[in-house]
Amino acid sequence: MRDELASFWAAVGYFTRIPVPASAGDAMAPLARAAHWLPLIGLLVGAFGAAVTLVALQVWPQPIAVLLGMGATLVLTGALHEDGLADTLDGLGGGATREDALRIMKDPRLGSFGALGLMLTLSLKFLALDALAASSPSFFALALISAHAASRFAATVLIFTLEYARVEGKAKPLTTLTKGGFVFAAGVGLAPSLALPWSQAAFAWLFAALATLSAACLFKRRLGGYTGDCLGATQQISELAFYLGLLCACG
Repeated sequence: MRDELASFWAAVGYFTRIPVPASAGDAMAPLARAAHWLPLIGLLVGAFGAAVTLVALQVWPQPIAVLLGMGATLVLTGALHEDGLADTLDGLGGGATREDALRIMKDPRLGSFGALGLMLTLSLKFLALDALAASSPSFFALALISAHAASRFAATVLIFTLEYARVEGKAKPLTTLTKGGFVFAAGVGLAPSLALPWSQAAFAWLFAALATLSAACLFKRRLGGYTGDCLGATQQISELAFYLGLLCACG
């Protein structure tokens, strides 16, 4: 129980800006056992974004409230996954070889592929969330929480099925994920969306699964595996795909 609590705080400290209690000690030490907590972190992030949006809806017009909710999730995570998406797009877009792509992905500077891809992704996400919020506040909140949890599970799929593409890296400790941990991640990641109507949840899962599979195949072919940036990119595109699937089912 103590080890699980330590790994949970390690995940909180790595994937969010939430202060880790001093009683947790060196919360980064057990990061190797923290990958299965990713969907739960996503659930918490989604719940925070939903709460901010619902409160903002009482004061401001819907588009502003949705944008504030999006901003809240960015602040809570330090835009970690968005940064991974931008770095991945820069690497894959600008690198002709595997070595070039990995080198570019380590460059902290933002390139044209990353900037344009990030702008397009965030714009589509805002439009999708605004459309979902028009249905009902409660449906929007459930969709946001479900997407954040499911998209973090999508990232664990890469950890469980692919090799880490670098010899060393910040996400290297996360490469350990047991079968039991993967099942736990799947349960937590998919459970919130069970509260959605079945037909809508099925479309959302299908779109997110296709996005995850496409990303995994691309990373395997171009990089020989995944990196921490690839995990962030997968989270972002599968989250967006989840929303698009919901909208497709809603007609």
